[in-house]
Amino acid sequence: MNETAGIALCGYYQLVAVAGGWAAILTAIVAVFGYGKYLFDQHRRKMRLIEYLKSEKQKNEDKGQRTILHLIAKLGMTEAQVLEASFQSGKITRRLSKDGNTGRANEILLEWVG
Repeated sequence: MNETAGIALCGYYQLVAVAGGWAAILTAIVAVFGYGKYLFDQHRRKMRLIEYLKSEKQKNEDKGQRTILHLIAKLGMTEAQVLEASFQSGKITRRLSKDGNTGRANEILLEWVG
């Protein structure tokens, strides 16, 4: 191998090393941004749930307790998202509704307790 080919090959390896470094940096930036968006979305869902349950309770029409199915329909969230938001909040309590015949729980009710 002649000397000019060796120099060109050395330059290629340096270019690959620099590109690899930039790829690692960009991957970290994208990961941090993605995690931040995930946390923001969780917080936004939790606040939507709190505000909805708070407004329902303040109407004074009933206790303000709502089923998971009701909240899914009103808030446009999945069952898992509604439950996760309720677990993250100290202002929401979970209660069980019992079947009159069997005495067993048949629904989970969420209520704002402020």
